[in-house]
Amino acid sequence: MKLPKLINAIFLLFVVSTVTAQEFKLGKVSVAELQQKVHPKDSAAVAAILYKKGTSRFIYDKDQGFVIVTDVENRIKIYKKEGYDWANQDVFYYISGGVEESVVFSDAVTYNLVDGKIEKTKLKTEGTFKENRSKYSGHKKITLPNVKEGSVIEYRYTIKSRHLSFMRDWDFQEEIPVNYSEYVTYIPEYFVYNVRQKGYILPKVKSEFIQGSFTVYEKERDLVSGKPSYSTFKKEYQEAKTTYVAENFPAMKDEVFVNNVNNYMSSLQFELAMTKFPNESIKPYSTDWNSVVKTIYEYDDFGPELNKTGYFEEDLKSLLATAKSNEERILLILNFVKSNVGWNGINGYSCDNGVRKAYKEKTGNIADINLMLTAMLRHAGLKANPVLVSTRSNGIAFFANRTAFNYVIAAVETDQGNILLDASSKYSSPNILPLRALNWQGRLIRKDGTSEAVDLMPNTISNDNVFVNYTIDPTGKIDGKVRRQCTEYNAMVFRNNFESVKQDAYLEKLENESGKIEISDYSRTNEKELLLPTIESFSFTGSNLCDLIGDKIYINPMLFFAKTSNPFKQEVREYPVDFGYPFMDKFNITIKIPDGFTVESLPQSGALTMEDNLGAFKYHIVQNESVLQLSISHQINEAIVSNEQYDMLKEYYKGMVAKETEKIVLKRI
Repeated sequence: MKLPKLINAIFLLFVVSTVTAQEFKLGKVSVAELQQKVHPKDSAAVAAILYKKGTSRFIYDKDQGFVIVTDVENRIKIYKKEGYDWANQDVFYYISGGVEESVVFSDAVTYNLVDGKIEKTKLKTEGTFKENRSKYSGHKKITLPNVKEGSVIEYRYTIKSRHLSFMRDWDFQEEIPVNYSEYVTYIPEYFVYNVRQKGYILPKVKSEFIQGSFTVYEKERDLVSGKPSYSTFKKEYQEAKTTYVAENFPAMKDEVFVNNVNNYMSSLQFELAMTKFPNESIKPYSTDWNSVVKTIYEYDDFGPELNKTGYFEEDLKSLLATAKSNEERILLILNFVKSNVGWNGINGYSCDNGVRKAYKEKTGNIADINLMLTAMLRHAGLKANPVLVSTRSNGIAFFANRTAFNYVIAAVETDQGNILLDASSKYSSPNILPLRALNWQGRLIRKDGTSEAVDLMPNTISNDNVFVNYTIDPTGKIDGKVRRQCTEYNAMVFRNNFESVKQDAYLEKLENESGKIEISDYSRTNEKELLLPTIESFSFTGSNLCDLIGDKIYINPMLFFAKTSNPFKQEVREYPVDFGYPFMDKFNITIKIPDGFTVESLPQSGALTMEDNLGAFKYHIVQNESVLQLSISHQINEAIVSNEQYDMLKEYYKGMVAKETEKIVLKRI
């Protein structure tokens, strides 16, 4: 599925319609709002936005020129304990040239109904926090006090920004229902913004022009005293006022296999297209991807970092002394960076510490690590370039702008295509990126300023091959052995799962989730040999895997490997299905039936296929005297399946689950 198809599916046309704003005021919480036990249109909601109002307007400052002031007020109802997190509010701010955007919270109050009367608890200073996550951004946070089931919380915040190239996004949908959301922009005639709406439902819009003005200060010097003074005059201009109103928007419901539900949320995005000041020529800002990435490449903490080489040259010379091929050089350099510089968990395409310092201190952010990796690859004579990426949690980079990306990886261009590399993950390897980076398309930047889109979604099938051999005794007890082999992304997932859990805990969970079996002789191989498949082997005994009814034994031949439920339960699917990567699950099962028993019935062999080579399921079973041989494969060939193909996918999984849950019936002779 190509990116334009998704854009067509979730980005709708901008429409203008009549809208009437409602009157809401902070501090006017009603008894009825506090008495409400459940949301009238969504009884499962843990909380709801009762109203959210925002305005963004341009204010002229005599020292700074125009600044954007965004004022937001919000009222939220808490229905259940699971909704308490909505009492924690977080607003990010940008830092540029050491200057922070200003974020100020105010009027933060929790309301509760106590003995029929409204009780107010105001936010104290200790409930406000500030956190600088990098040298480019930070977060201002509040935690409202005394929150209970039934509480209503309110707060206001104001952002003052000198960054005119973009205005803040506005979300009309949340993970909870939104009763009313209103956003008003006042944009002087000097600025032209591209306004983009995304989502499946749109707000109502009203546009009008009003008269605006600002005071211009001209600095003069008093001829007598020599002291500076100011003269002022009023400048009038036309201002575009646009009001967006959303009423009764449903909660964003997460669905299985969705990479980031926020990609499909109803929201607004603003991008500065041009400025047109009096007596000045029009200055365009809206750009294409080539212009955007060229600008990024020229940032001091991006492109110039790629030219720094003196700190690693001797180490690299020794490392590559015996390398005989480019493939070997790539792997050696990737593993060298992975082993010597740890990721500090911070994303970003701009270096925090700089590559030299990161190399010396053995830690850095994503840009520090992967720009260093790119520089080393270039130094080794490889055609390497950085690739800008938006992580899955950051959303899809739909539009050409500098804030679309929050991550960078490396790519080596070869005659066979790009080899993608990320040295921040212990278990990454060439063309096996961390799952966080598998997000549609990235943007490769070359030294000459040209760029091209890079498909980040894997095309190679990741295999999960399971070999099972087991015997059934006349009491229904099963003894068997399992050997499981995983490749590509399945191997990465397997390795990641073991990194965060001890083996005993892993085996206990595996036993419990596999019908209370007992596992022995457990072993794993190739845990650190990343180019080889992972292999997991164990013996098992199970007493609860068969049903004995009279003289018959009923058994699912796939045992605990069978899929017993269809993950796709919705009647209508709104979002694409994101499997992350193409895969094949394959099972080869050998079953020895007990002495004194014969087969009364077997599942029939069969196959399911989907159109457009999307996937296929094959089920084949044969009997050879007292031995049964079962071969099953389930293959999905596309990492992403469009919502238009959802009905087909749902029926496919339905048929597969039905087949995998069929049982063998053995009867006593």
